Amino acid sequence: MNADPKRSDRRAAALEATSGATLAAARSVLLHDDTLTGIRRRDAIADLFEDWVSARADALDLGGQSGFAVVAVGSLGRREMVGYSDLDLILVHDDRYPERLSDVADGFWYPLWDAGIALDHSVRSVADALRVTREDASAALGLLDARFLAGDQDLADLMVKSVRNLWRTEARLRLPQVIEAAEDRWRLTGEIAHRAEPDVKSGRGGLRDIQLLNALALAQLTDGLARLDPGSVGSPLAQAYDLLLDVRDEAHRIAGRARDQVRAQDADEIAAALGVADRFALARLISDAGRTTSYAVDAGLRTAQNNVGRRGLSRLRRSPLRRPLDEGVVEHGGEVALAKSAIPSRDPGLVLRVAAASARNRLPINGPTMERLAAYAPPMEEPWSAEQLADLLVLLASGFDMTGPVEALDRVGLWGRMFPEWEAVRDLPPRDGIHTWTVDRHLIETVAAAAELTTDVPRPDLLLLGALLHDIGKGRGGDHSVIGADLARTVGRRLGLWPEDIETLSETVRHHLLLHRVVGRRDCTDPEVVADVAATLGNDPVLVQLLGALAEADSKATGPGVWGEWKASLITGLVERVVAHIGGDPQPVIPRVATEHLMLAERGGLHVTSRPGDGPNMTVVTMIAPDRPGLLSKMAGVLALSGLHAHSASVATHAGHAVDTFVVMPTFGGPPDVALLRLRLAAVLDGDRDPVAELAAKTAQRLPQAGLSLRTAVPVTRVVAPPRARWLPGPDDRWLLELRSADDEGLLARVAAELEKAGGDVAWATVATLGATAVDTFSIRLPDDGPAVREAMSAAVLAVCSPMR
Repeated sequence: MNADPKRSDRRAAALEATSGATLAAARSVLLHDDTLTGIRRRDAIADLFEDWVSARADALDLGGQSGFAVVAVGSLGRREMVGYSDLDLILVHDDRYPERLSDVADGFWYPLWDAGIALDHSVRSVADALRVTREDASAALGLLDARFLAGDQDLADLMVKSVRNLWRTEARLRLPQVIEAAEDRWRLTGEIAHRAEPDVKSGRGGLRDIQLLNALALAQLTDGLARLDPGSVGSPLAQAYDLLLDVRDEAHRIAGRARDQVRAQDADEIAAALGVADRFALARLISDAGRTTSYAVDAGLRTAQNNVGRRGLSRLRRSPLRRPLDEGVVEHGGEVALAKSAIPSRDPGLVLRVAAASARNRLPINGPTMERLAAYAPPMEEPWSAEQLADLLVLLASGFDMTGPVEALDRVGLWGRMFPEWEAVRDLPPRDGIHTWTVDRHLIETVAAAAELTTDVPRPDLLLLGALLHDIGKGRGGDHSVIGADLARTVGRRLGLWPEDIETLSETVRHHLLLHRVVGRRDCTDPEVVADVAATLGNDPVLVQLLGALAEADSKATGPGVWGEWKASLITGLVERVVAHIGGDPQPVIPRVATEHLMLAERGGLHVTSRPGDGPNMTVVTMIAPDRPGLLSKMAGVLALSGLHAHSASVATHAGHAVDTFVVMPTFGGPPDVALLRLRLAAVLDGDRDPVAELAAKTAQRLPQAGLSLRTAVPVTRVVAPPRARWLPGPDDRWLLELRSADDEGLLARVAAELEKAGGDVAWATVATLGATAVDTFSIRLPDDGPAVREAMSAAVLAVCSPMR
């Protein structure tokens, strides 16, 4: 275009001055400048590359109307040039000077290649950029970071604006590809929060996930949670991004090359460069950042998918129905949300009901719901009410389905508000290589494993709480078992446990390693060893069984290969021998009937009474009617059909009348109407209704809801504790059927109906729901005392206990 020889000489000199070798040497100086760290070093490197590109463009005669522009994408586009990041450049052209295109491109690329600078380059027209945006979702995300560096700015601006406008228009169509690409990346790189050597760029919870959220926000598919908006002041997500960027920067500098994985041998040096105490403290920071990001990505992708589902004419349709899940809690659009009438500031237990509903129904919690709860939910008064404790236990008994809700509560500060002891173990890395998880995640994994064993022990509630707290003493110095036992007492008092249960919980935490040590160091078949273990545990058979189940759950949550058949046989055998040495489980006590109910039974007829229970929403309902076969199932069925969940019950007879007392709580709404309950019971006794059949039909209608997936940061495998039944000799020369099963709506009615069908007559019973596990004992008059009858009856009962999950 210009044949002036003097100008050609000046261009040659300029090109020599802007050689790649000069750029590489200057970058090396910046990387070894100890006065530059973090964002200051990244800014200096970005300035260096931008100045080089600008000077190179001048030397190549790329002026304001040249038809050529250099655009930065990737790290330089975001001005995040860490250490040895690839230099991502696009040469944009307008097709006016095709004869110059090759020379201009070579003028940029070859100096960089010759200097060994990693380069990711492309040459595109505006039309090319739009085509790539439309066809390749991953490339489209990269182009969203495009930023003008040199040359024809009008051309660069045209490309940048065109690409972003196209993305806003077609992002809805690209969303499935975007999600599939992200999931493929996560499968390769894993979750940075729990990796020993996390990939802070591409791992789940890493830098690329925050960039993905920004791209979705640009398309107005999600604005994220308010407190996790990267643009908001003090946003945890913005802080997480800055930390991961600093860690990646130091990983590059220390390795002397591009490395996005934090190697164990570099962790202490990275920590020192960032002013962090040691590699363990660094691991906690990275874990916290990864979990914050993972939680934000989960919420962001759900919001984006919901927005895509409401496009076009679908916006004019009626909003999705709200399905009640619990008091103040509904399902809306495939998520758990607050009912319109819910007022978080006046309902301390709402947080736990939301979390329990999420786990029980396998539905994620709506982002705005979490924001409202975090902002307005008041602290729960101490001690907790029986209802609040029950909701916590339902959450814990959900197994791996609880990981998402607990993570959500923890990310917005609600879990730590309920359990301030959690702060010491949150993101705390393990001190030995056998552990897979951080300490807090190990506790959650242990609870999830213990949920599978809740029907193995007489106190499933204390098993779940013991699993939650068994390592709570770590990170404080000293023996974590002893420290944890004291903390468990504090937590037990806060939860409102009975004094004897607080002591059992504390001893469970104190001795949670005892069985491991005994089977590893001593002969667990030796009677003296068995007697010593029994004495150490205060000759308490319940505590022994709790420790046996906790040993299994703890081992399974530690890492692969820790729990196997050999260890299982040793610990199971030791538990059986210790319980036998103590004398077995204590005998159940025949329930006593209150005096006023004795008088009503003696008066005869049908009576239904109620009084307030221990919690604000709990009611004690007593039903009295002339005794006859099938009465228990009918009474329990009437309560279930009335939306009342039986937390406990005692079944007795007096003066030819059944006197059955139930502690119930409504799924939603106010206390039960006694007059209405009496009318419904009378109708059932007259044969007008079959409550068990109605419950079965009601359950069948809900079955399509089963199997809804809950997106979580870590893939999970769901488990459910199998129902168990056993026959024991009773205190009144009758057989006792002890049943342990996952509780659900109408369980007592179904079980009683099966016993009645098999010819069993329930003389008395004690029914208790400990969290989400029913522990029931029935004293039964059998039509035949043979073992075949008992076996058939227990098989029939177990068949209707199988949880529909």
